[in-house]
Amino acid sequence: MEVIVQSPFAEIAALLVMAAVIGFLGIILRQPLIVSFIAVGLIAGPSALNVVHSDEQISLLSELGIAVLLFLVGIKLDVKLIRSLGAVSLLTGLGQVAFTSIFGYLIGLMLGLGHVTSLYIAVALTFSSTIIIVKLLSDKREIDSLHGQIALGFLIVQDLVVVLAMIVLSAIGIGAATEGGGHGGGSVTTVLTSGLAMVALVILFVRYVANPLTERLARAPELLVIFAIAMAAMFAAFGDIVGLGKEVGGLLAGVALASTPYRETIAARLAPLRDFLLLFFFIALGSALDLSLLGAHVAGAVVFSLFVLIGNPMIVLAIMGAMGYRKRTGFLAGLTVAQISEFSLIFIAMGVSLGHVREDALGLVTMVGLVTIAASTYMITYSHQLYALFEPLLGLFERKGTPREPSEAGAHHDDRYEVIVFGLGRFGTAIGMRLKKRGIRVLGVDFNPLAVRRWRDLGLDTEFGDATDPEFVAELPLTRADWIVSTVPIHPTGLSHEDTRTTLIQLTRTSGFRGRVAVASHHPKDTETLFASGANLVLEPFQDAADRAVELLCGAPEEERTEIPHIKTEETQAS
Repeated sequence: MEVIVQSPFAEIAALLVMAAVIGFLGIILRQPLIVSFIAVGLIAGPSALNVVHSDEQISLLSELGIAVLLFLVGIKLDVKLIRSLGAVSLLTGLGQVAFTSIFGYLIGLMLGLGHVTSLYIAVALTFSSTIIIVKLLSDKREIDSLHGQIALGFLIVQDLVVVLAMIVLSAIGIGAATEGGGHGGGSVTTVLTSGLAMVALVILFVRYVANPLTERLARAPELLVIFAIAMAAMFAAFGDIVGLGKEVGGLLAGVALASTPYRETIAARLAPLRDFLLLFFFIALGSALDLSLLGAHVAGAVVFSLFVLIGNPMIVLAIMGAMGYRKRTGFLAGLTVAQISEFSLIFIAMGVSLGHVREDALGLVTMVGLVTIAASTYMITYSHQLYALFEPLLGLFERKGTPREPSEAGAHHDDRYEVIVFGLGRFGTAIGMRLKKRGIRVLGVDFNPLAVRRWRDLGLDTEFGDATDPEFVAELPLTRADWIVSTVPIHPTGLSHEDTRTTLIQLTRTSGFRGRVAVASHHPKDTETLFASGANLVLEPFQDAADRAVELLCGAPEEERTEIPHIKTEETQAS
């Protein structure tokens, strides 16, 4: 069926409507927008509705989207951030890239693909989607956990590999064009000279211009955003003219602003524009694919998808296990690389434009992208359930003593603590400090290394670990404690409606805890459920603070200040 659209404007409007509808369906299915956008391209392409005819306009928006995407990658590559990469992020990132490239290349050869095509696909499989991983970890409130921080670290390493790979591709394209008599943007000498000139310009800009200029522009935030887009477009255009490519140009523009104090503001403002423009890249990608020709690649797509979904996590798990991390940390971090990214598709598209690989390779990688992104979304969402399922098989990936993780914890298991606080955020820290002032011994537990260090700096005892890890909870000194207090973030932990609070109550009870349990709740409707799960006390921080504030504002005498009604106990709930 073919849909006839009268004008480019009407065509783009139709594509936007399709993107909104299909994107909404994707959200219902908990799928990232990348999957929905590629689906829009497939449906709007020649194999289905055949809506896409304004190729030049869509291609222009697509190229601008890629320039903005690489600009945002560059703006995150602050030299200070790169220096701060830990050994685990660096070794895990480089190890995963190396192993995935080697085994991916061998799999490509086994499937009968050529050497060059196998190499391109193998490198493309090494890239994971920063956008998707950060979004999913943020939704689960695990971005500050140990495995979340390690994942972010090796994502930065992957971004650096992306940069190097694209620069190498550009250089190869220059040499091929020169050798074949093509124009390719100029001779190798001219391009290298122009590239060095761009790098020198970036260095001078960062040294003398970036900070004072952005400080002046920041007085008008709209102008700062326009300036950032202009930088990305200008560098991308110049990079394309001299033969380096729009991608490298856009990246250098981002690096030029990476050291400014306004880089986070620029990145936040440009993120929606990036997503909007990338829509047209994926539409152009999907509409260029002929579904009738993809059948020949189904077997290869299945093999490569299984390799990414299973092989990549196992590689990360093995490397982190060898470095002394617990199998649970390695497993949760490994699941984050069980997909390929938008850079994988851009990388293969560059190979197609250079004539190194055919378009059917792009179709194959696109199919792998659709499968792995869709599947890994559920894998990361239900990572704790998957760990519980596979935990008996993961002992091979854990060294005895797990030397890397106890360094973040204190060995306090022989001590008696009257109160154990899970969740060392602002509320948990305030509780801990006030208990300490009253002479009550308190132990704090969190899966965020920074929170653990912060508690230790305050002179409080801490344990590093996850409140939903049965093995860790069972090792805590629970039997002699009077209270368990949970202020951990509230989010679902699995297919059921249980959250971390009810899971913690169950784990502590099964581990021998016989005292009382207090949990924090921001929703009064949860109170009955929490009591049914075994809580003895429900704290409502905002309501409690409001009651205290009203008492202070009204100047009520100390003897008239009654017990705060929002601190609900089993007895008040029953009454």
